[in-house]
Amino acid sequence: MSSLRDRFNKFTGKTRFVVSRLFIHLAGAEVAPLLGILNQAGRNAIEADGNLEVVGEGLVDICQNLLQLSTYWQSAANEGDVFWDEGEAGDYVTELFTDSASRYLSEPDYRDPLLGEDEPLSLPVTRNLVVMITVAFEGEVPELETNLASIEALEDGLKTLINLHYQEKYRAVQIHFSPAQLGDELTNDQLLSNFPELIPL
Repeated sequence: MSSLRDRFNKFTGKTRFVVSRLFIHLAGAEVAPLLGILNQAGRNAIEADGNLEVVGEGLVDICQNLLQLSTYWQSAANEGDVFWDEGEAGDYVTELFTDSASRYLSEPDYRDPLLGEDEPLSLPVTRNLVVMITVAFEGEVPELETNLASIEALEDGLKTLINLHYQEKYRAVQIHFSPAQLGDELTNDQLLSNFPELIPL
C-alpha cells in the first residue's frame, strides 16, 4: 500500500490511518460455542458504552478462540484502505459498520432474553458461522495490509490484532457475526449470497 503519496504524507509528518475488515468463515457443529463468546463480548461492549479498552479485550478473547478453532476455518477475505485524514477514516469505518450489520442475521438483540417462553429448549445448531472484524489503527501493519486468505496469513493477522490491542493502537473496533445468536442458522445458500467475497482456505 506504499505509494508516492504515502511517502510524501509520511515526509510531511501526517498521521497514517488504516481501516481493515476481516471475514472468517468457520464450519462444523463444534463452532457453535463461539457464538456464546461473541455474544458475551457484545454484551460487555454495550454495558461499557463502547469503551475501546473493553471492546479490545473482547476482540483479544475472540481472536484467541478463533486461533484455537483453526481446523474449522473454511474461507476468509479481507479489505481495507489507508487514510491520511482522520475524518475520512471515520467515514469508512461507518460505511463498513453499516455493511457488516446488514449481512444476514448479523445484528443480535441483546435486550431479548436468550429463550422466550414458547421456544423449545433444544435449539438448532448452525454449521456455518462468519465473523466480521473491523478495526482502525494508526501506523503501518504489514500483517494486516496484505491478502489474508491463507491459513498462515490469517493466523498472523489474528495474532497481530491481539498485539495491536496491547500496544493501544486501536482507534475503532467493531465485531459482527452471522448468525447473530444460537438457534439462528446460516445455510450454505445464504452464505454464498451474503458473503460472496469469501475465498476458500
